[in-house]
Amino acid sequence: MRFYEFEAKALLAKAGVPTSKGGTATTAADAARIAAEVGGELVLKSQVLTGGRMKAGGIKFASSPDEARAAAEHILKLEINGQSPRCLLVESKQPVKHEYYAGVIYDAVAKLPVAIFSDMGGIDIEEVAEQHPEHVARAHFSTFQPFQEFRMKELVSSLGISGNELNQLTRIVSRLAQAFLRYGLTLAEINPLAQLKDGSFIALDSHCDMEEEARDQQKALLAELGVGGDETRQARPPTEFELRGAAVDASDHRGVAGRVVEFEGNLGCVIGAGGGSLTIFDALRKHGGRPANYCEIGGNPSVKKACELTKLILSKPGVEKICVIMNVVSNTRVDIVARGVIKGVVESGYDPAEKIAIFRIPGSWEDEGFKILEKYGVEYADRTVPMSEAARRAVEKVKG
Repeated sequence: MRFYEFEAKALLAKAGVPTSKGGTATTAADAARIAAEVGGELVLKSQVLTGGRMKAGGIKFASSPDEARAAAEHILKLEINGQSPRCLLVESKQPVKHEYYAGVIYDAVAKLPVAIFSDMGGIDIEEVAEQHPEHVARAHFSTFQPFQEFRMKELVSSLGISGNELNQLTRIVSRLAQAFLRYGLTLAEINPLAQLKDGSFIALDSHCDMEEEARDQQKALLAELGVGGDETRQARPPTEFELRGAAVDASDHRGVAGRVVEFEGNLGCVIGAGGGSLTIFDALRKHGGRPANYCEIGGNPSVKKACELTKLILSKPGVEKICVIMNVVSNTRVDIVARGVIKGVVESGYDPAEKIAIFRIPGSWEDEGFKILEKYGVEYADRTVPMSEAARRAVEKVKG
């Protein structure tokens, strides 16, 4: 899940990272009031979960409360990439001397978090890494051993930074890395991390994403930030379909059956197995399929949850068939998923043999599950059929 900029800054401020003075406004009058409290030169930023704010006119500058009011009236009505602003961030405009980049992500290959630092901030780090790799430094750090700040000092100093600047930047990058660990983040980024003309440093912009599975452990933090339990927080606000999926998943503590992401396709997807679900989704697209949704199912959901998820996916306009595909499972009963999916199809008024393109979930209780599928004439595949082949067959059924 993704945080708005104002939330990401509040999170980093809790970790001890310096941020600008300001506040959030939902009306032009609020913006004028905050501008009067902050004083001086100001910057007003639209709070949306997408990029391109500056180019779209979602970031404006002001020198007085009246100017802030006028800018806020414009920004609060402005849609950016189809998103209306959650609110407006009003902050003091800082006198910048130099811009840096600091970020932490998870390296899936090394299976460790990696801190990234650059002395070329204010632009996309991917662009810097491609065109100026000598200006980007990286350092992995452990999730098990006590945090070692000297690793961040080595990271920053590798770009030739020394003295007081090195000490200040080391503290900030260390706090960013510790926040990444403490709050279950998948991304913690400050860009730009600005050095002001007085020599101090401040986070001018920040992006943070949290691991979905960390939400239960971070309930207090999310409540403090005002993040609702029904907010999926993808790169855009959740659709009604996605909110209904979250409600299905929350209806029963047993297993996972939900976490849906909506797409404009004609093949409904009941897929799972962690990273396997991404593989399945990619395979469907590779074979020319148009998925109507992404979802996660697994961990032994109840018949009711599997049923309600199936009914939700079938309720989406344009869905012609569904595919049910998972990796080989040991903690999910094949027969329970089969019962739930078929029950959902029948209760939606369809013939399972026609509406289910393929069912490929081998694993525990698979013989019982396959007997249920045979009874209703549903094509199924055992573990000898790769997931990619099952995806191809599903796409062919829809096209045929």
